Amino acid sequence: MSVIDILFRVDEICKKYEKYDIEKQRELNAYGDDAFARLYAFVESEIKTALQKSEMASTENNRASAAALNAEVRRTKARLMDEVPKLRKLALKKVKGLSKEDLAARDDLVLALPERIQAISDGITTAAKRTGGWTASSSHKNITFDSSDGNFDNDFFHQTEDSNQFRQEYEMRKMKQDQGLDIISEGLDTLKNLAQDMNEVVTGLKLSLMMLLEERRLISFCPVFFPIYVQELDRQVPLIDEIDTKADRVTSEIRNTNVRLKKSLTQLRSSRNFLIDIVLLFIILGIASYLYNILG
Repeated sequence: MSVIDILFRVDEICKKYEKYDIEKQRELNAYGDDAFARLYAFVESEIKTALQKSEMASTENNRASAAALNAEVRRTKARLMDEVPKLRKLALKKVKGLSKEDLAARDDLVLALPERIQAISDGITTAAKRTGGWTASSSHKNITFDSSDGNFDNDFFHQTEDSNQFRQEYEMRKMKQDQGLDIISEGLDTLKNLAQDMNEVVTGLKLSLMMLLEERRLISFCPVFFPIYVQELDRQVPLIDEIDTKADRVTSEIRNTNVRLKKSLTQLRSSRNFLIDIVLLFIILGIASYLYNILG
């Protein structure tokens, strides 16, 4: 199991059993019925956790572990950004015991949250260095081409053993996913064929039932014709037997004809081989006589 799998597994276990964390539950229950305070406290704790993970990623020497931590920070940031609209709605609600100044302060806290969340370094967007007032930030570097500044040498972009291992593990997982998708596709095709076959069977059964119901309906509506119907069926029985007898006779004749045809082909093949042998014998004798005349 790699370091990335261990980190993801630990995160899932912590989320699964966080309801048994006594200190966290005590903090959540301390706010009572104030939904804004509970949600804001949760967001604050998540921001602190994301900052800690971001610092760990910045000091991590293993690139695979740093990439996993940065990915986790990005997921946390996206989840926190989804909580901002909820906080904005809860900040507008009046709570018993809060003054207008407190409500205004809550609104200011919510307005500052997106900037705080986006300021967390996640490996793609580094933390922005903000200046006070309305002055523009001078932390951004101008983008210049054909510049000798920066790390553009081969060592900077050189792949390490950890990065190669991370890429190989990613490719292996991708191949396993593709194989699983192929198996699922084959199973769906099989189910589709079974459904088509079942549909054909059901259609045939429906037609048979409709024919039987039609016959029963005719007999029930016309009881006078029932004896005629039975008599006609009795009359058709000898005809059906005669047809079966003729079919058996034709089958036996075809079988006998096939046997005779096989014998004829065998005789024809043997006679053809005999003629070929005679022709070859004459050719050999002719060649021998020609050589005898030349050498003699």
